[in-house]
Amino acid sequence: MKALSEIKLAVIGLGYVGLPLAVEFGKQRSVVGFDINQPRIAALQAGHDSTLEVSDEVLAQAALLSYTSNLDDLKNCNVFIVTVPTPIDEFKRPDLTPLIKASETIGKVLKKGDIVIYESTVYPGATEEDCVPVLERVSGLVFNQDFYAGYSPERINPGDKEHRVTNIKKVTAGSTPEIADIVDALYNEIITVGTHKAKSIRVAEAAKVIENTQRDVNIALINELALIFNKMGIDTEAVLEAAGTKWNFLPFRPGLVGGHCIGVDPYYLTHKAQSIGYHPEIILAGRRINDSMGQYVVSQLVKAMMKKRIQVQGARVLVMGLAFKENCPDLRNTRIVDIVTELKDYGVQADVFDPWVAVEEAQREYAITPISQPEAATYDAIILAVGHQQFKEMGAAEIRALGKSEHILYDLKYLLPAEESDLRL
Repeated sequence: MKALSEIKLAVIGLGYVGLPLAVEFGKQRSVVGFDINQPRIAALQAGHDSTLEVSDEVLAQAALLSYTSNLDDLKNCNVFIVTVPTPIDEFKRPDLTPLIKASETIGKVLKKGDIVIYESTVYPGATEEDCVPVLERVSGLVFNQDFYAGYSPERINPGDKEHRVTNIKKVTAGSTPEIADIVDALYNEIITVGTHKAKSIRVAEAAKVIENTQRDVNIALINELALIFNKMGIDTEAVLEAAGTKWNFLPFRPGLVGGHCIGVDPYYLTHKAQSIGYHPEIILAGRRINDSMGQYVVSQLVKAMMKKRIQVQGARVLVMGLAFKENCPDLRNTRIVDIVTELKDYGVQADVFDPWVAVEEAQREYAITPISQPEAATYDAIILAVGHQQFKEMGAAEIRALGKSEHILYDLKYLLPAEESDLRL
């Protein structure tokens, strides 16, 4: 059994998941942080994290962490933690390309006795059925004889400064009982609230993928209720507040479901289910509802504009927010894009304003150029799409000042009191 003191650690992928993990380990032991994005490496070497997940001050505390995009720097490592993205493609199918490429990279430096731990969200079986064969093919080594695997699903919540790597309980697993013990002990070096050692890698993979599937289905239910209550002229938030007085009522709210987890992970599970001959119903029904919310929001807005005799075609609409959630610059799978696209289909000029996001990234990912500052008395409608703190602090009067004398204010995030907006989800 490999002693913890013998571990030479590498973290592959330094995004929202990998960097905070590498930093915590880098406070205690020597860690090589590897990423193929050279500008990202240069920024980290200069002491700054563009994702804003790790402050410059905390970054400086990881004195034992080095950054590289050079494969040779991984040759002396013997435990590799993989934290690359696992997105879906345009047809909503799992895209394991980053995971396979990371496995190929590790395979080139893999040695006897090494351990490869995956954190990326996948469907049950992906680690041993999709990743391990790549490691074997590239390295020429034999799984569970020459090298081993582990799985410990990430639980990072971008923008959340309260729930961090160290104080979120970590699920761990290994390809043999001995390796499971090593993986568990390694994570316990940095996890202050303890770990849960799963019975197998497949159990750990399944546990992760259902965490976000459960949230997705619950949000879909609330979204459907919002559609019903809107048709009945009932304030959804008022209903949820009343129902929330019961001790076991779950506090979900309606909205757009994007991001790297909730809007993606259910498709990994349903893909695997369909591959073994089971056709999921509830999960996919929830996905359909959540994926349609952008279209619904715009249809509600257009109806409200028409009732006020505001010309829709050629109108200017301000969309406040582009990030997939509040108080972070993360644009991955943001569903605000659905609103912008739908508005354009109506012949509306949509200006997107988000002080958190990088303009270049928005242009690269979605061909959207956010404006630097909205002008007063300019817009026929304003959509509060993301609950950034800056927008909360503006208040209704300052936000409405951006609109023309006749305009619609649509509050998707319940940032304002009900009487201060014209529409709420």
